[in-house]
Amino acid sequence: MERGNGTLVTEFVFLGFSSLAGLQRLLFVAFLPLYLFTLGTNAIIVSTIVLDRALHAPMYFFLAVLSCSETCYTFVIVPKMLVDLLARKKTISFLGCAIQMFTFLFLGCSHSFLLAAMGYDRYVAICNPLRYTELMGHGVCVGLVAAACACGFTIAQIITSMVFHLPFRASNQLRHYFCDIAPVLTVASHHSRLSQLVIFMIGVFVLVVPLLLILISYIRIISAILKIPSSTGRYKAFSTCASHLIVVTVHYGCASFIYLRPKSSYSSSQDTLISVSYTILTPLFNPMIYSLRNQEFKSALRRVMGHTSYPIN
Repeated sequence: MERGNGTLVTEFVFLGFSSLAGLQRLLFVAFLPLYLFTLGTNAIIVSTIVLDRALHAPMYFFLAVLSCSETCYTFVIVPKMLVDLLARKKTISFLGCAIQMFTFLFLGCSHSFLLAAMGYDRYVAICNPLRYTELMGHGVCVGLVAAACACGFTIAQIITSMVFHLPFRASNQLRHYFCDIAPVLTVASHHSRLSQLVIFMIGVFVLVVPLLLILISYIRIISAILKIPSSTGRYKAFSTCASHLIVVTVHYGCASFIYLRPKSSYSSSQDTLISVSYTILTPLFNPMIYSLRNQEFKSALRRVMGHTSYPIN
């Protein structure tokens, strides 16, 4: 449809890397190996956790779910971005944009609540070690993941519906490389302050509530660790939480910068740079942070690779 005389937009044009037109092929060459490495690393993590019985514990169950979530998250955004880096026409249909926004919001919001569940798992493991197996049984773990997904699905449904019920007539050019909330709202012909406030408050809920739960868990964890008499015991207890803390800091740091700002401070160039970090770099580093720092996982990986290379008859 035409856009000028009150008719609706049927597709959007991505302008995320338009200022780097001469470097787009180079960006493709840089991003493709990173993406493939991320897929391979997450596949190795999930396979190792599934195949090695020593890793059939709540912490590794959550890690496997986290790896699957990040694989799906990157799959929603990165392949389209890579294709667009080589394409002259960088477009996405109106429906495709809505589906992309819903899917990445669903996975991103679920990720936030999943990190809170992982924080609770660490709290139980350190503060109630004798009841850990009882309190973190398989049913509880599955329930926590299901609750995280249900929250993510509901929030994604609300935000996507609010955004794509707005009229889009003036422009179809998104200054981004995927259908994020702020760039899509920017090209909407009209949106009330109420809808913008509701979307902002939902963003606050998604980020602040899980973060508060994580902070409460870690306040109790630190209190319990300080009561351990030996420095070796304190170090061992804290080391089981260090990877989770690093991932939480990166995730909430990037997400807060993007989504907890007023619209007046929106900057397409800044947001594109930060978005590259959490759609390409963060999913790349998270598996390595969890696996390379974990001796138990590395031992399990060696066992799995040994059984694969030399199968036992």
